[in-house]
Amino acid sequence: MYVNPINRWEDEPEIISFIQKNAFATLITQENGRSLATHLPFVLDQNESGKAIISGHIAKANAQWKSIPDQSEVLVMFQGPHAYISSSWYNHENVPTWNYLAVHVYGKIRLIEGEELLNHLKKLVNTYEKDRPNRVSVEGMSGAYLESQIRALVGFEIQITEVQASAKLSQNRDQTNFENIITELSKSDLDLDQKVAEEMRKFKKIK
Repeated sequence: MYVNPINRWEDEPEIISFIQKNAFATLITQENGRSLATHLPFVLDQNESGKAIISGHIAKANAQWKSIPDQSEVLVMFQGPHAYISSSWYNHENVPTWNYLAVHVYGKIRLIEGEELLNHLKKLVNTYEKDRPNRVSVEGMSGAYLESQIRALVGFEIQITEVQASAKLSQNRDQTNFENIITELSKSDLDLDQKVAEEMRKFKKIK
């Protein structure tokens, strides 16, 4: 991913939190020079060696998994809030742009099955059911039903080798124009605009 040096994001705890909050991401692989992509929920974790991993699963009916050699490099793209920035919000002539947060994770993938796949599913469900009323769990599902569902899945674990993160939040603007952008975004009825304004306030520690 191209990351302008001014937008480079290197705060590890923030990036970890971002991945956890935006864990519905895109798995990208290659087959004969053609890119394949599937949108999936992920779980950020550590393996037995303490290495950072992300795990997920894909439908067995989805042929993408058949094109993934063991230990091949894959890319997972995590997308956060984003918003159009109108140049009418500046006090000088300029062009419109887009503010956003995004993280690209590269890693070596291996397919998992059996107990490993079951443990992944437990972690995934427990992660997203946390603090919800009427929580469900994999453990609460009948054995026959669970087995039928697992047969339709292919699990995978990706050991993270590189993280590229970009937080493009108008860092190149002076204080007046930076605050003007926040003001205009805050007027919007769009939830994404509101979230970008919030991220910009956090970046500059503006209340």
